[in-house]
Amino acid sequence: MQVSTVQSPRRAVWVLLATLAGVLITASLGTWQLRRAAQKVAIQSALDSRALLPALSAADLAVDAQTAALQHYRLVRLRGQWLTARTVFLENRQMNARVGFYVVTPLQLDGRPEAVLVQRGWVPRDMNDRSLLPLIVTLPGSVEVQGTIAPPPARLYEFNAAAAGAIRQNLDMASFATETGLRLAPLSLQQNDSESTANDGLLRQWPRPAVDVQKHYGYAFQWFAMSALMAGLYVWFQLLRPRRKRDD
Repeated sequence: MQVSTVQSPRRAVWVLLATLAGVLITASLGTWQLRRAAQKVAIQSALDSRALLPALSAADLAVDAQTAALQHYRLVRLRGQWLTARTVFLENRQMNARVGFYVVTPLQLDGRPEAVLVQRGWVPRDMNDRSLLPLIVTLPGSVEVQGTIAPPPARLYEFNAAAAGAIRQNLDMASFATETGLRLAPLSLQQNDSESTANDGLLRQWPRPAVDVQKHYGYAFQWFAMSALMAGLYVWFQLLRPRRKRDD
């Protein structure tokens, strides 16, 4: 007795719908990865072009978030005093494939009411005592700080959103301003190496936005390949192979 290999219309519809869903989802994920790559390339282009502009001073700093976004990646030179008592150590931050802290200290600007959050650099943490704070050399009095205006440090996932103490997972500028009573400028600064930072023990090899753009291209290729594979399998098993069996 010969068994029929013809599938029911209902089953054929479900196979078609599942294939379309899979193709659309994987194709959209591939497109999203390409958009992420394009965003990082655009940010890097803005960084490179704005870095060629003259350095800003305290008088040029933006007073609102919208204007601050237009100043991202501009060089800046500021004078002020470190508010060392307000230093925050952001944990689980990487530099050169090592895990440690981003050291963030407010700089009270000379002659101005605002303070600027400065991402001063990276330092390794004590692996024997994870609560032990590293010693950071901080010059007293008025200092000149050179750096690049940048978005605040990226947020990492945390189970408890409440932030307190010197060691934290994330730092929200609005909440930190309320906590400290400081009048914070609506931007942050990534400090660059200079004569004043020669012996402070911090690394400042800040990651470039487009440094991992090839990763996004690789992910996009994988998603598009999966999308094409599902479409090809559907065409072979649902259209070509049954037709060949009928012809035979």
